[in-house]
Order: sequence, then C-alpha cells, then structure tokens
Amino acid sequence: MYKIQTNATGTRSINITDAHLETVEKFDLFKGLIDSNGYVDEAVLDKLKLNIRSLLESEAGKDKELLDLCLDVIYNSNMKAYGLQQLVLLYINWKNKRDTGLDITKRAVQGTPFN
Repeated sequence: MYKIQTNATGTRSINITDAHLETVEKFDLFKGLIDSNGYVDEAVLDKLKLNIRSLLESEAGKDKELLDLCLDVIYNSNMKAYGLQQLVLLYINWKNKRDTGLDITKRAVQGTPFN
C-alpha cells in the first residue's frame, strides 16, 4: 500500500495499491497522456478521465480492476493535478523497482516537466 499526496499542503492524500498500479500498466493509461511540454495540469487529468470513460464504455469497461481504480483513485474527490503528478511518479518508481530490482526514487516538484 502506498499513499500519494494530492495537494501541495499535504492535507489530502489517496491510498494506492499494487493492484491499482497493475491496472494502470494493463491498460497503459499514462501512454501519450502528458503533452510534449511535460506538465501535469487539470487538462491532463481531464484527458485521463475521458480516456478511462471511453474504456469503460467499451468491452474493457467490464474489468473490475479498472472500475476499482476509477472509484478509489481517478474519480476520488481528492484527486487533482498535483495528485496525478504524484501518481505518475509513483507508477514510474514502482515499475522501475519491479523491472530492475533497484529502489531508485524519482521526485518532481509541481510545475516541473517530466521530459
């Protein structure tokens, strides 16, 4: 179980499980999500929500893990652009650790591009 901070002051957070991260990977939800400028803002969060809504309307929408991700994380009332940036960083760190076995943590400050 992981916890991501969803606002800059640290007063809001969301719990993330390995199952949530596996669902992100299964549906490749972050692929092409962040524009070339590399910034995560509310428009990027809206784009993710629209992409997921499209998946939910398709046959893939019958997937319980995708529904759980939506209810627990993406459509959580605490999820904002800052939280999405933290979720992307958590996913990158989780995937790197799983793939390489190395525990190297990547960090970013809100407003810092990913690329």
